[in-house]
Amino acid sequence: MQRMSGSFDDSKKYSVGSGGYCSNNAEDAADDEHFVKLISAEGHQFIVPRKIALISNTMRAMLEGQFREADQGVINFPDISSHILEKVIEYLLYKVRYNESNSKIPEFKIEPEIALELLVASNYLDC
Repeated sequence: MQRMSGSFDDSKKYSVGSGGYCSNNAEDAADDEHFVKLISAEGHQFIVPRKIALISNTMRAMLEGQFREADQGVINFPDISSHILEKVIEYLLYKVRYNESNSKIPEFKIEPEIALELLVASNYLDC
């Protein structure tokens, strides 16, 4: 497994597992109804557990409504770049991990240079 980073290999598909790690086995995970595929503006594919995607009210509406995304389990985000979509996924994983934690919750770090773009994406995704 490899850690997601800011640079992407266009020939690979990435799937997000617990802890923000990804693998190249997106083909297998995408076929499972317990996963959804999120596609960034650049065409990078992130396979995430469905329960993680459902945290976002926008993704929930797409996946549970009468939309094509509900049938296919694939959501395209033509206005969200890969590095921002990756950070959103990291936040969703962070939220699940620490939602009901009794221990000290670490700070979720956001680089200042992506803060505005991340705010716009999180507002759209309602998460």
